[in-house]
Amino acid sequence: MAILNVNPTRMELARLKERLALASRGHDILKDKHDGLMRYFIDLARENHRYRQEVEALMKQEMQTFSLAKAFVHEEYLDQLAIGQDDELIVNVHSKNMMSVHVPEMQFTGHIEDDIAEPLQYGYLYSNAELDNSLQSYQELLPKMLKLAELEKKTQLLANEIERTRRRVNSLKESTIPDLEDTIKMIQMKLQENERAEITRLMKIKDFDQEDNEFDDEESLEMND
Repeated sequence: MAILNVNPTRMELARLKERLALASRGHDILKDKHDGLMRYFIDLARENHRYRQEVEALMKQEMQTFSLAKAFVHEEYLDQLAIGQDDELIVNVHSKNMMSVHVPEMQFTGHIEDDIAEPLQYGYLYSNAELDNSLQSYQELLPKMLKLAELEKKTQLLANEIERTRRRVNSLKESTIPDLEDTIKMIQMKLQENERAEITRLMKIKDFDQEDNEFDDEESLEMND
């Protein structure tokens, strides 16, 4: 806790009270935002985890199948096969506002539209059934990988915003609001002390005036005698 370096005046006291009210409202709003982001984040993290497990399992299976299939195919044929594929994939990225966080929304168009891959365009003379199935499965897996990338990015952006919001909430709760409260108390005590000192001074002046009046009255009586 720290006392702010301000003048202990009534005007400053009113200004600090306004700042304290604003900081308190800001803390409540940010706390609600943090809680809302956490709900979104938990749901998104669960979906991301489920999707990642699904994609990783499919990729592991396809890698094993492809490794077995390519053992029966000449390496030069695989190079020609890769060069000969001219599939086009267009990714349209739009921004979605999720509690003041702009997260990406991806739409995929091309040969994998609607998660349905078109047949591979290559000759089957030097291929085999395992390689054909493996390449077809890889093509169908691509939309899932892109969807996983979208979920990963959303999760990352929400996590970053949650951390920033948490720091701001803690800063208001642990530093800004207590500092303002302590400074307001200090100013109030200072003003009360000044008021007591002023009352004491006025009372002394009043007592002095009364004594002075009594002295004048006594002098007047003596002169009359």
